[in-house]
Amino acid sequence: MDALAKSGKPWKAFKIFKEMKQKGIPIDVVAYNTAIHAVGLAQGVDFAVRLYRQMVDSGCKPNASTFNTIIKLFCKEGRFKEGYAFVQQMHKAGCEPNVLTYHCFFQYLSRPQEVLGLFEKMLERGCQPRMDTYVMLIKRFGRWGFLRPVFIVWKAMEEQGLSPDAFAYNALIDALLEKGMVELARKYDEEMLAKGLSPKPRKELGTKLPEAESDRDNVLNGVL
Repeated sequence: MDALAKSGKPWKAFKIFKEMKQKGIPIDVVAYNTAIHAVGLAQGVDFAVRLYRQMVDSGCKPNASTFNTIIKLFCKEGRFKEGYAFVQQMHKAGCEPNVLTYHCFFQYLSRPQEVLGLFEKMLERGCQPRMDTYVMLIKRFGRWGFLRPVFIVWKAMEEQGLSPDAFAYNALIDALLEKGMVELARKYDEEMLAKGLSPKPRKELGTKLPEAESDRDNVLNGVL
């Protein structure tokens, strides 16, 4: 079921779920979560919520994945108020919001200040961001052209004791170049190299493709 839902065939996944119910096969939380995800993709979040209520009425207890699936569907449709309301339901059900809960909002919120405020609440509540959380936020703030929150996120990452990976460095350098801060971008580019990480080739910094790739391109150019 899960593979069908993720492969762009949510209706087939939901059909299997209905057949399981008709045959009296016990439905566990994993099957319900997959069906909620599938029907949400196929018909929208309101149908997913309807199935969630059937799940609760049947006595099957939802877990964090259940709530995150519905919250993400709300956020994807721009219905953030209802997404936040489901976070409250999550609390009432005894499930603590986890890093993926916050990702749902970070991915779709369109106001930088709201994203930054939610990130700060995340830290206050003791939910530890992952490296991909930091990369996502640096990219989003960078694309919006806001460097102050970029460095707030970067500092939080360092204070958590995480060492920036290549994705984090590249996101930061892109954000700096977007604002024309070439020398500061060069500093982080050199810092990456010193740590053995591979920066992206950037004409603003005069960096080139790795030698092997450059040689291959030269050969192709000669042939073509």
